[in-house]
Amino acid sequence: MITRVFLAHPRDVNESYAEHAVFAGGFALRLLLAAGAASIHAVIPCLFEKTASRMIADMHARTQNRGH
Repeated sequence: MITRVFLAHPRDVNESYAEHAVFAGGFALRLLLAAGAASIHAVIPCLFEKTASRMIADMHARTQNRGH
């Protein structure tokens, strides 16, 4: 049970638990920053015009073919 819950997915992407935690935590932080940029852009459209979309495109590119 422990292996399935904590280790199966990290192993699927060829990472240790710690490596996966760092990657996923960094990903979560970047999502929060992108959300902040998009929120500011919603109120003041001339700010952060492409920041959130650029960050999301970069995150998408980084997750493609992980573990293959």
